[in-house]
Amino acid sequence: MPVEDAAVIEGWLRERRGGTVRLHVPQRGEKRRLMEMVVENARHMLKERLAQEARRSEEAERAMAHLAEVLGLPSLPQRIEAFDISNIQGNQAVASMVVFEDGQPKPSDYRRFKIRTKSTPDDFAMMREAVYRRFLRGLREQAEEVEQRGFAAFPDLVLIDGGKGQLNAAREVMRELGVEDIPTVSLAKQFELVFVEGRPDPVNLPWASPGLKLLQRIRDEAHRYAITYHRHLRDQRTSESALDQIPGVGPRRKRELIKRFGSVAGVRRATVEELASVPGISRALAERIHQHLND
Repeated sequence: MPVEDAAVIEGWLRERRGGTVRLHVPQRGEKRRLMEMVVENARHMLKERLAQEARRSEEAERAMAHLAEVLGLPSLPQRIEAFDISNIQGNQAVASMVVFEDGQPKPSDYRRFKIRTKSTPDDFAMMREAVYRRFLRGLREQAEEVEQRGFAAFPDLVLIDGGKGQLNAAREVMRELGVEDIPTVSLAKQFELVFVEGRPDPVNLPWASPGLKLLQRIRDEAHRYAITYHRHLRDQRTSESALDQIPGVGPRRKRELIKRFGSVAGVRRATVEELASVPGISRALAERIHQHLND
C-alpha cells in the first residue's frame, strides 16, 4: 500500500517534530491488519461526514426555498444577516450582526457595534443606528477601492429581532440610504410571528416548517452573539471600576497592573510582593491594592 506524496508528508512531519521522520508501510502481520482497520475506519467516517453535509445542504435548500415562497422573495436568501440589540436599561448597549450563507453561520462576517445613541432606553433608535452604520459602511466600501471590504457584500434577506416597531425602524434608515430593495423581515419572540413591511398581518409560519426553523436559528445566534459582547463590556467596565476606586491608582498605574497580571482578577490573586514589583507601585500602595480587592 504505497503512500502518495510520502516525501511531502515526511517533510511536514519533520518540521513539526524538529528531527528526522521516516514513513514505514507494514507489509504483513499485526501492524498490517491495524493499518487496514484504521484505513477502513477513516473511509467510513469520511462517508458519514459527506452524508451529513449533504443532508445539511438539502435541509438548508428546503428552508431557503420555503422562505422565498412564503415571503415572496425574488430569489433564494442565500445570504441572511440578522440584527439584535442587547442592553440593560440602556447601559452598555450593543448590537450584533450575524451572517448565514446557504443556511450555515459565517462567523468571519459577524460584526458588533457599540451603540452610540445616548437617549433613554430606546430599542427602535438602537436598531436604527445599528442598521444605518452597517449599510452606510457597506455603501462606502462599494464606492471606494479598499482592501478590507467586510461590509461590501449585501444580504439577500435582513432579519430583525423584534416586532413591527423594530422592523419599521430598520426600514426607515434603509430607505434613507437607498437600500430599501433588500427584503427585510422581523421575528417576534413571544409567538414567533414574522412581520413583513407592507403586510397588515404577520406571517404565521408553521412551527415545524423549515423556513421558521432557519429564522429561529439565525435569530438565536444573533442574540447569543449580542449577549456575549454585552457581558464582555459589562465585566470589563466592572473590573476597571474596581481599580479606579483605589486611591493612588491612576490610569498609568492601572495600565501597568493590567499589563503585568492580565486582568483585575489577576491583580486580585497577586501577593503584596508581586504587586510591589510593578513599576510605579510602592509597598504601601501594593498593600492598599491587595486589601481593597480582597476585603
